[in-house]
Amino acid sequence: MDDDALLTEQLAYYRAGAAEYDRPYAEREDLRELLAAVDDLPIAGDVLELACGTGQWTSSLAARARSVTAVDAAAEVLALARARTASATVRFVEADLFAWQPSRCYDTVFFAFWLSHIPPARLPGFWNTVASALAPGGKAVFIDDGPAAAAEEEVLSGRPTPVAVRRLDDGSRYRIVKVFHDPSSLTTDLAALGWSAHIRLVARKFIGVAEPPATSAREPARSREGQMSVATCSEGLSRRQPTAR
Repeated sequence: MDDDALLTEQLAYYRAGAAEYDRPYAEREDLRELLAAVDDLPIAGDVLELACGTGQWTSSLAARARSVTAVDAAAEVLALARARTASATVRFVEADLFAWQPSRCYDTVFFAFWLSHIPPARLPGFWNTVASALAPGGKAVFIDDGPAAAAEEEVLSGRPTPVAVRRLDDGSRYRIVKVFHDPSSLTTDLAALGWSAHIRLVARKFIGVAEPPATSAREPARSREGQMSVATCSEGLSRRQPTAR
């Protein structure tokens, strides 16, 4: 099963399971603690949220940001996110994150539980795209599952791309990409791409804050699939200094 087919099945899972998406946040204390941790993270200025899901994080981001652009590929979860997010400073965008290109610069790029769903072959291009979306002085802030969380998943072994099986209440079965990044290895991998990152473990999760390479060091990265990442955030775009509120 190639990455394209796997990502298609992954999207189908999140579309079909939109009504079940929020259940872990209601049932698990560790996720509620992570939601509260946003208050201590460097969220500021204009924020781009990738893979926003049902908007569990969006309102907290909006409380710290000047504006939030929240992107997800699944219309079903976006509908729930719009319903729970009343802020006039939030804009939702339905788009495939492996094809969508931001048209402006952001002070913060945030993503929670998305990094683990990106096939390893596409990670360099993804990080280049994040760097390209950041205004000078901007940061990427991310939250995800650490290696210990693998015990909670049905992981398929012997696959070139790490795969887990998820099941919905109706019994349907879906394969998704699920990479359990080790914070130390991820920090090293980011350093090899020119990023400076601080990643800390919180229970079975990790929280990371990373600064991109200098503009002169950023180069478009072509993935194995031939997709070109966006160019560096244009000097011609309007930029404002980050401000928290």
